[in-house]
Amino acid sequence: MTSTAEALGSDADLAALADLVYEVAGVERRLSLVQIAQLRLLARAGRLAEKQAAGAPARVQAHEMAVRSIAAELGGAMRVADRTVQRRIDEARTIVEDYPAALGAWEQGAITRAHVMVIVDAGVVLPAEVRPAFEAVAIERCRKDTPNRVRAELEILAQRMHPRSFSERHEAAAAQRCVRLMPGQNGMSDLIATLPTVIAEGIHDRLTRQARAIIDTRDERAGADGPADGQDAVPSADDRLEVISTDARTTDQVRADVFADLLLAGTPALDDTHDTTAGPLGAIRARVQVVVPAVAIGGADEPCDLVGRSPIDAGTARRLAGDAPTWERLVTDPVRGTVLAVDSYRVPMPMRRYLQARDQHCRFPGCRLAAIRCEIDHTRDAAKGGKTETRNLGCLCQRHHSMKQFTAWRVRQLGGGVLEWTSPLGIIYREDAPTPAVAFSLAEHVPPGAEDAPF
Repeated sequence: MTSTAEALGSDADLAALADLVYEVAGVERRLSLVQIAQLRLLARAGRLAEKQAAGAPARVQAHEMAVRSIAAELGGAMRVADRTVQRRIDEARTIVEDYPAALGAWEQGAITRAHVMVIVDAGVVLPAEVRPAFEAVAIERCRKDTPNRVRAELEILAQRMHPRSFSERHEAAAAQRCVRLMPGQNGMSDLIATLPTVIAEGIHDRLTRQARAIIDTRDERAGADGPADGQDAVPSADDRLEVISTDARTTDQVRADVFADLLLAGTPALDDTHDTTAGPLGAIRARVQVVVPAVAIGGADEPCDLVGRSPIDAGTARRLAGDAPTWERLVTDPVRGTVLAVDSYRVPMPMRRYLQARDQHCRFPGCRLAAIRCEIDHTRDAAKGGKTETRNLGCLCQRHHSMKQFTAWRVRQLGGGVLEWTSPLGIIYREDAPTPAVAFSLAEHVPPGAEDAPF
């Protein structure tokens, strides 16, 4: 294991790193000002095109032609395709004209371009009259965290502020669900399914876990004995072992193959299935993590968060809660937000489930990998006297768990789920616990009788 001294490096190394951080921050600031100046120029180009088209009989077509002409002119100067310039002109006008406060905050250095784009993307569902109020709240939230952390919260905020309920809009959108075939090149095509987000996430999760199971057990299965006497194998055991021993597919490739197997044959081709009973791969179920406000449990039309993805409607969240073979309820004080109780049911893992509900995602600054994909870390190592209790535990993804263990990054808990990270340069990052909520997630093993449940 790397020692603290080795991880920190020499004083010269730290000084060099400090200089790099300072210079990168300066370059980033100057780059932002240049980007903002270019954004304003592109917005001016869009307004010029609108002015040129004013009064024309076919104003829409005239405006489009004017924008195309100006975009081509600018594209020649920028050495960028005119279609790209036209898209950037549209984006610039949206930011400059519809989100002036966010642009101002970016110009002042309070937030970044990525924050602005998150605000714009989340606010796209809102009518113009609601946008300023949304923008004001969104800017304050963006000041405190990274763009990927605030994205889901701002999406839900926009849904709450919309004059039409999220459930109504979700129902209308779900009516458009479909599967499309997009012919490609070289004998390949894209099969695109437009589905409710929670269904799509569940499908992707199950495919990923089955692909990992295939990849992780290649050596074990290649060295296993053939089927027992009296059992038929289709294909033969020798053929199966040859396929496994030469299998060098990537995770993406295995995921695509399992997807095709499940749709066409009902079971993965490499599943250890010798009869009509599903083998271990077929037994893997989808798993999703959903954060549900308490009022939504009671029937309120409140958008819920599919952790790591996007908002889902309250009706879907309630169905997941009702149909899940295991679920947990986290009760919080409605004013202070402090935890009052944690209920557990069927699976004896109350502490782990509580931490997943409390943390919601990896607790390293900026990371939003869902807690159900994370490891439980002892903030103070057990070898050094750290106790296995919630005030000494937190969810960290494998990447950041390793960084805590093998680099000079250090963390301590301040109570109430607050983590304080210290970088090798001594810069402190405070990680407040996410807003307490009710969280539902499925166990790894599905009890008998629940095999056909989608989640």
